[in-house]
Amino acid sequence: MDNPIISIQNLNLYFGKQHVLRNINIEIPKNKVTVILGPSGCGKTSLLKTLNRLNDLHDDVKINGKVFLDNEDILNTTADITRIRKKMGLLSQKPSPLPMNIFNNVAYGLRINGIRRKKKLRPLVEKHLIEANLWDEVKDRLKDPASRLSIGQQQRLCLARGLAVNPEIILADEPTSALDPISSTVIEKQFIELKKHYTIILVTHVLRQARRIADHIVFMYMGEVIEQGSAKEFFQNPQQEKTKSYLKGAFN
Repeated sequence: MDNPIISIQNLNLYFGKQHVLRNINIEIPKNKVTVILGPSGCGKTSLLKTLNRLNDLHDDVKINGKVFLDNEDILNTTADITRIRKKMGLLSQKPSPLPMNIFNNVAYGLRINGIRRKKKLRPLVEKHLIEANLWDEVKDRLKDPASRLSIGQQQRLCLARGLAVNPEIILADEPTSALDPISSTVIEKQFIELKKHYTIILVTHVLRQARRIADHIVFMYMGEVIEQGSAKEFFQNPQQEKTKSYLKGAFN
């Protein structure tokens, strides 16, 4: 792969004695939707959190290997971890809007980057709400508490807040699992639009979703990468027996 935005080399992750990720080698293409696919408990979320250095928060964690982002090994660096995390906006399974109004949820991310004047904040809040396909629904209620939004709207608000920190990459951990089908479709369409400007790494165990939006697939099973490549090749011409079994619904 030419100039991947992320290159993961010989990555191993342990929680205590549990070997969670085993010799992971992956390249993530820029400005594409990469779907990390696999059954529940195979290590998908752990891999996502390793990219964002969130696994560092565990006392019993041990990580070895290399993760290059923009040619910087983010696992073995003296750089500020907050700076690394700013490069990757994280969208979780369950929406977690801040206990404040809609405007300030998005402005929060902007203020982190040092933008504080209302005159500058307002057009940027609007920009990111438009990117999250939420502006038309909330433009007349920006002072309302975020908690009054529907679950699907809250998830898009969290997406807008994540975009406000100006990331290069959007990490999405089963972002539609708590949403109704209509809200899920809105989020999926938005990811397809956003890949023009961002790289998207999405964790899911839903094959139909991967078929709809993936450009690139990483298939994991029991902490290992079984197969990876273009979505077209993965679905039309899988190489590994475990992949073929998974696609036939033998396990999920």
